[in-house]
Amino acid sequence: MELPVKKNIVIFASGSGSNAQRLLEHFEHHPQIRVAALFSNNPKAYALKRAETYHVPALLFSRDEFYNSDNVLEQVKNFNPDLIVLAGFLWLVPLNLLQAFPDKIINIHPALLPKYGGKGMHGLNVHTAVVQAGDEHSGITIHRVNEEYDKGEFILQEYCPVMPGDTPEELAARVLQLEHKYLPEVVEKLLLKQDQL
Repeated sequence: MELPVKKNIVIFASGSGSNAQRLLEHFEHHPQIRVAALFSNNPKAYALKRAETYHVPALLFSRDEFYNSDNVLEQVKNFNPDLIVLAGFLWLVPLNLLQAFPDKIINIHPALLPKYGGKGMHGLNVHTAVVQAGDEHSGITIHRVNEEYDKGEFILQEYCPVMPGDTPEELAARVLQLEHKYLPEVVEKLLLKQDQL
C-alpha cells in the first residue's frame, strides 16, 4: 500500500524560532503534513538548531542571494512547498517568491493589524507600542503575505487582554501563548483545505 504524499511546509525564521518549534512538534508525526525545510537569514538564529533537532534541512541565505538572485527561490522550489510560513522572519519577501507561490505564503504577527504593522514593528517594539498606547487588547494576526509589510489579507485574529501595569515583556508572553496555540491549527486547516477557520 502506497503511503499518501504529505503536504510540505517551508518555514522562514530570523531568530529564536519558538513558533518554528511549535510547527516542528505539531507536524513531526502528522499523517498528512510535514515540515520539509527551514530557511533563515541569520547564521545565529536558534531556529536553525531547532530544525536540526527534528532532522529537518536548515538552510542559510544572505541578503544578496534573497534580493538579487533566484538562489533562494530555486532552493525553496526543491522542497515543493504547499505552504510557506514566516515565523518571526523580519525581511520583506521579494517579488520572485510571491509570484512563484501566490497565496501560499503566510505570516504571523504579534499584534492586531493593521494598527501595529509595518517596518520595525517586531519583537518588543510591537508590545511597547501597544502598552504605551494604553490599548485594552492585543493579540495576533495571521495573514497572507504580499509585497508590503503586514498588508496581506487576514486569515485569523485572536485577542488577549492588556492588563493594567503590563510591561512589554509580560504582554509579549501572553501574545506568544496565542501564537503557539493558533499557528499550527491555522496551518493545518489551510493545508487540509478546511475553510472554516
